[in-house]
Amino acid sequence: MEHRRLGKTGRTVSVIGFGAWAIGGDWGNVDDATALRALHAAADAGVDLIDTADVYGDGHSEQLIGRFLRERPGETFLVATKMGRRVPQVPAEYNPAAFRAWNDRSRQNLGVETLDLVQLHCPPTQVYYMPDVFADLDEMVAEGRIANYGVSVEKVEEGLKAIEFPGVASVQIIFNMLRQRPAERFLAEAGRRDVGVLTRVPLASGILTGKLRPDTAFEASDHRNYNRDGASFDVGETFAGVDYETGLEVVEALREIVPEGATMAQTALRWILMHDGVTAAIPGAKTAEQAAANAAAGSLAPLPPAAMERVRELYAAKVRPLVHQRW
Repeated sequence: MEHRRLGKTGRTVSVIGFGAWAIGGDWGNVDDATALRALHAAADAGVDLIDTADVYGDGHSEQLIGRFLRERPGETFLVATKMGRRVPQVPAEYNPAAFRAWNDRSRQNLGVETLDLVQLHCPPTQVYYMPDVFADLDEMVAEGRIANYGVSVEKVEEGLKAIEFPGVASVQIIFNMLRQRPAERFLAEAGRRDVGVLTRVPLASGILTGKLRPDTAFEASDHRNYNRDGASFDVGETFAGVDYETGLEVVEALREIVPEGATMAQTALRWILMHDGVTAAIPGAKTAEQAAANAAAGSLAPLPPAAMERVRELYAAKVRPLVHQRW
């Protein structure tokens, strides 16, 4: 497993992480034993970066990770969590008292004194223009509550604004074969400022696995069922904001670039890692098999120039008009 430096944290992490949204909720039902097996399979395959949030299963994802950490004493993992989505999304809710209450809850859920990395969880855009918010996060580092902090953003512009604050160590952003805008400017600027980049929704909610079909049925509790039109949160979080039919069409065309012995999902993850400025991709997994397969992308050979060019061509022709200027 390849490792890269996560910006100003000074920590190195596996280039494939474990996204723990699916084991918390919004992706259908996952029992705890299955979720823990997935976490252990990822760790056994060399994954040492785990991403979660306090709202995934209303804290259940964090609690499962805390149990996982207790089951692997003596091993080192970087656990990144998020805060800010448990309240109405107005800037006034992002205040020192709320931060400390959320922090206390996450530390208790994870069973740690200091959180490795806390990310503001896609806050309202105005928050990125509030220096007091970032000053308070600096104070929380000084207090020993958190070791590092970053942001999770919806828009490239939010990421560019956030990294103007010197304490921001990382940015989590949607970047995949169907959402390529961050490669135009953001990745280079983040690298220039020594900011780590975690790429979420790397498989476009499963479309880039190549396993979904026009008649695939999703459970009622799965956001791929209820959030296709952005009814519950930003529509860009579901299938990367691309309509389902177009996504499937592009994936069919992309099958030709999948290397022998690799899967479509592994190819999609390796495509992300081909970009300078990316620290890690954080695909989700609900089973041990999925987790191990994702981790294998961390040792896949680089994709040839012809494959990279084919992805650019398909994006320009089929996807760019749908998503490029929206996020």
